[in-house]
Amino acid sequence: MDRTRPLTLLLAGALAVGGLAALSPAAQAADSELARNGGFEAGLDGWTCTAGSGAVVTTPVHGGTKALQATPAGSDNAKCSQTITVKPNSAYTLSGWVRGSYVYLGATGTGTTDVSTWTQAAADWQKLSTTFTTGATTTSVTVYTHGWYGTPAYQADDLSLFGPGGAPAEIPAAPTGLAAGSPTSTTVPLSWPAVAGATSYKVYRGATAVGTVTGTSYTATGLAPSTAYSFQVSAVNSAGESAKSAAVTATTTSGGGGGGGAELPARALVGYLHASFANGSGYTRMADVPDSWDVINLAFGEPTSVTSGDIRFKLCPVAECPTVESEADFKAAIKAKQAAGKKVLISIGGQNGQVQLATTAARDTFVSSVSKIIDEYGLDGLDIDFEGHSLSLQTGDTDFRSPTSPVIVNLIQAVKTLKAKYGAKFVLTMAPETFFVQLGYQYYGSGPWGGQDPRAGAYLPVIHALRDDLTLLHVQDYNSGSIMGLDNQYHSMGGADFHIAMTDMLLTGFPVAGNTERFFPGLRPDQVAIGLPASTQAGNGHTSPTEVNKALDCLTKKTNCGSYQTHGTWSSLRGLMTWSINWDRFNQWEFSKNFDAYFGQNAAKQS
Repeated sequence: MDRTRPLTLLLAGALAVGGLAALSPAAQAADSELARNGGFEAGLDGWTCTAGSGAVVTTPVHGGTKALQATPAGSDNAKCSQTITVKPNSAYTLSGWVRGSYVYLGATGTGTTDVSTWTQAAADWQKLSTTFTTGATTTSVTVYTHGWYGTPAYQADDLSLFGPGGAPAEIPAAPTGLAAGSPTSTTVPLSWPAVAGATSYKVYRGATAVGTVTGTSYTATGLAPSTAYSFQVSAVNSAGESAKSAAVTATTTSGGGGGGGAELPARALVGYLHASFANGSGYTRMADVPDSWDVINLAFGEPTSVTSGDIRFKLCPVAECPTVESEADFKAAIKAKQAAGKKVLISIGGQNGQVQLATTAARDTFVSSVSKIIDEYGLDGLDIDFEGHSLSLQTGDTDFRSPTSPVIVNLIQAVKTLKAKYGAKFVLTMAPETFFVQLGYQYYGSGPWGGQDPRAGAYLPVIHALRDDLTLLHVQDYNSGSIMGLDNQYHSMGGADFHIAMTDMLLTGFPVAGNTERFFPGLRPDQVAIGLPASTQAGNGHTSPTEVNKALDCLTKKTNCGSYQTHGTWSSLRGLMTWSINWDRFNQWEFSKNFDAYFGQNAAKQS
């Protein structure tokens, strides 16, 4: 394992030619192994891997009993690195053993020319090696290994940096100035000034370490509403960990029911009613919607043009829907549903209703026109079903916590205005596609190098900004490509596994585009419902009742799980959403009957 050099032989040779003075500067006796835990026998101690990509395995290994295994994911190349103290103007040799495709070994911060070496394909252990000389003022370098985007896991073992050691690193000072930003009902943002010599920071909630970051900010997630929390942070480098900072206390907001959520039953069934058009499922009158449905979304309010913001809603014309009721009967049926405790919303968008609020004028028109629909029909709130090219992120808009794209910013402002107008009982739901939400775990917008679809993850800033107003998020787990879950495996539609993985992502939260410092906090379980098609005709990804029940078992009871393991037991998951009530009727009410049977038709309606 090339981890030390035979210094006794070197000294003997030097004495034979006239003593220690004959040693050259490039081969001083002070040269030594500098990499800490290069064989990973102590786990990941000393190493930092991006986006949780690294793990220690016991097979395959090159030497000893353990090795590193790291898995690239989308825009994350599974980089594992270590910062090492070195001497200026000195020569070093970096080496290591790797397995896998497109595996890299390199060093940055050398002060001269950063170096790297790689192998395109190593079916078995292959040694990589390179050398560099430090600059005149260089006192530390970062050595790393990484794979390539979208490739399988790689392994690395016996990583070595050999050369003269620098002055011993000192433990950094304790951070000062820790501050808490504005909390939500489940999150607290934290920030602090940088500490000289620190390479990372540990964040503590109470006495428990809850995260490690390389930057100077962190968002604590998964918190309870209306609860006070105490936080501290410490600075870390190769010498060790500093004392903790002074504590800062923050109290989460009440959160309420997430905008009208307190008035929903504990288990809610959400469905879309084709009220403005006909298709193969046939027209269903409002009065004929069964009592199983707790939230009825009127599909759809659509714009007069893509960029106008002017939303209109009309009942399906008689020529298209011969059995359509009159406006008066429709409004009376809505009131009857509400008297029975149901919520009726206007859903904006849909497949054909592209809405781009690119200007403040469009934003204001959106508010006034949606208000007119809500007032005319006496509705309980709004469902946002923006699809297609309605939402996208401009180049350079890379942080979901502070979006700059006008179509995003204007939508957030418009919804907040509507919420303020109608008050705490206003029901707000969203039905994005997986492309706009869970895909954000891998890709966000056009990406750091451009070329990605700017719509990737584009709903995340909207959900995040409105999370305290949001009653329900029911992502469409259908008409979707395969999506990577938090297990870094791809999951496909049609079975329980897909719904388990996609829902767990919403409840656990995830680093956006693999950036651990831009973590999308999970939602409360009572804010989340699973979106599914009601029949095979309703959309790609139909899931049988048996598989739906498996998903509910796993998410709410942590039983009957498959290959994907959830990060919690989400017993208060709100329920299910389907496209659509009409298609469920066409399919002999299979979807709603299964919901009622699973949760118990009467008990499920008790909040």
